[in-house]
Amino acid sequence: MRIVFMGTPDFAVPTLDALVAAGHRVVAAYSQPARPGGRRGRELVPSPVQRRAEALGIPVRTPVSLKGAEEQAAFADLDAEVAVVAAYGLILPRAVLDAPVHGCLNVHGSLLPRWRGAAPVQRAIMAGDAETGVGIMQMEAGLDIGPVRLEGRTPIYGKTTGELTVELAAMGARLMVQVLADLEAHPAAVQPGEGVTYAAKIEKAEARIDFTQSAVAIERLVRAMNPAPGAWFEVAGERVKILATEVLPFTFPGGDGYTVDDRLTIGCGDGAIRPTLVQRAGRGVTSTEELLRGFPIASGTQL
Repeated sequence: MRIVFMGTPDFAVPTLDALVAAGHRVVAAYSQPARPGGRRGRELVPSPVQRRAEALGIPVRTPVSLKGAEEQAAFADLDAEVAVVAAYGLILPRAVLDAPVHGCLNVHGSLLPRWRGAAPVQRAIMAGDAETGVGIMQMEAGLDIGPVRLEGRTPIYGKTTGELTVELAAMGARLMVQVLADLEAHPAAVQPGEGVTYAAKIEKAEARIDFTQSAVAIERLVRAMNPAPGAWFEVAGERVKILATEVLPFTFPGGDGYTVDDRLTIGCGDGAIRPTLVQRAGRGVTSTEELLRGFPIASGTQL
């Protein structure tokens, strides 16, 4: 097929690679513009999709918006049979949605209609969902409301956002190639009207750990915020991220946010946690044992 690809982060790259490997003709790749990054944010760093597309010899376009008539006309002139979208990050106007012969197909990282929106993987982990997955959705005007052509599922238990994102990206790439191989064999099924939830963008403030919550909820937060932005607490004026933690069944009355031993066991609203992987500001990830050797945190410390 003659395809326009639209994506930005690492999550989208496996789908682009799969389209090329399957023999489709990707005539252009759309991605968000390069962002400040590199050393001290002084360089403009192209997105993972832009870098991969350029390596594959695919022309790349990075408009700030697709709302203008000129950009919409340029998109239509590509004469695509279908547009494949994976975490692009820009709203597609009706003119763009309607331009390809078969419309636009999106790789969405949840089991729709649950977790429509920007952060489906993180929200599924934080909510304690037993499973998540990927849906290949026929895009319509509106937030992830289109019918789904094909779906894959996977259990969440114990996985971080980073681990799930890699798994779902690979799954989405396989499913997209499967759908494109025979569109008629994968008709679009309207999403159920019940069970709709919204996955709001993760705000930085959410990464700060509230120790009045249960240990189970905090452990989910830790996995949801791994690898970024990282769930954190503050001690002695320094921010410490928790990348992994154990949940302990013990409850310490009045101990919410206090260490209860010299091993960084922390009392929570219900139960306690004992971090296993941590990171001080500006330093690498270490075990809690290594952290405490150079940065002791005494029992009874309020975090």
